[in-house]
Amino acid sequence: MSLPAAHDKPLFTPGPLTTSATIKQAMLRDLGSRDVEFIAIVRAIRSSLLEIAGVSTMDGYEAILMQGSGTFGIESVLSSTIPRDGKLLVIANGAYGERIAKMAAVLQIPHTVLRCAEDTVPAPDEVRDQLGNDPQITDVAVVHCETTTGIINPVTEIGFIAGGMGKRVIVDSMSGFGAIPLDLRAASVDYLISSANKCLEGVPGFSFVVCRRTSLEASDGNARSLSLDLLAQWRGLETNGQFRFTPPTHAILAFHQALVELAQEGGIAARAQRYQQNYRCLVDGMAKLGFEEYLPRDLQGYIITSFRYPEHPQFDFEQFYSLLNERGFVIYPGKVSNADCFRIGNIGRLFPSDVRALLGAIADSIAEMGVTLPVTSAR
Repeated sequence: MSLPAAHDKPLFTPGPLTTSATIKQAMLRDLGSRDVEFIAIVRAIRSSLLEIAGVSTMDGYEAILMQGSGTFGIESVLSSTIPRDGKLLVIANGAYGERIAKMAAVLQIPHTVLRCAEDTVPAPDEVRDQLGNDPQITDVAVVHCETTTGIINPVTEIGFIAGGMGKRVIVDSMSGFGAIPLDLRAASVDYLISSANKCLEGVPGFSFVVCRRTSLEASDGNARSLSLDLLAQWRGLETNGQFRFTPPTHAILAFHQALVELAQEGGIAARAQRYQQNYRCLVDGMAKLGFEEYLPRDLQGYIITSFRYPEHPQFDFEQFYSLLNERGFVIYPGKVSNADCFRIGNIGRLFPSDVRALLGAIADSIAEMGVTLPVTSAR
């Protein structure tokens, strides 16, 4: 029996994303978690992740897969690597930095939060001052691309300062890894966490951590969770190539294919170029329709873009969302706390032609709503 053709709506979101037909097709197999072929695929994925990160086992780095979403991966790092007598500095300028702080509170990890506005980046000098004033801090956590707004934080500068002061550096690169280059050594990164269903264009099901082996081995005895114990997960993978608990086999098969397609596209540089083309097409087109971006151009990245609600009495986001959905397009609601916004992602298996189609649907939707906006030229 043949399968019906899929006609999925393009997902202009930060994940899950639109994936290629061949990535979907890769999941149409059943492999056992102890199957030698599956174990070989996991080994190949771990090696590829290190290569994408620009490091290797010879350099003292490891890649570890962890069941669950990206949030599970972050909680794995926090719950199993920070010492019982340690203290975490969380740098937050959005919802995902605040989520790290909430995890620390739930895990009862002593922590402090260095906050700045959602439309600004944290100042490295303030991080230096915070660390200098609080010698109890052992670890620093920062978000690479804050998906709340799309802002890109100065991770390299912050990591250089924190690492130089003897602190471990934890980077949430959920929406950055695979599309925004980051030199792990220059940024003194001890743990970088990302997810299968972001810029590497896999499907949801697992997260991964790229980390320094010395930092990982030094975390022995720190775990506050059985299933999220990162060191135990690594030891299991190193011993027999297997997950300690049931792995998401189909998601891993899809991810293996996604890595093949990343290489075929030309690697991180080529993918970043496509995402940048999507971004430029989007922001220029939205400006011509009269929409205003939340962030100034010099602060925002090309992963996801936040737009302010138009100041028009007929604009209603729920209706706007529904009209776009009826036309076959999916965008994302906003998370900004000080402004009414919605978000449009530029990542996944999308191209400028898809963005132009979305812009046409947006124009038709606001016209149907009776929303007329002053047209401006692209900035």
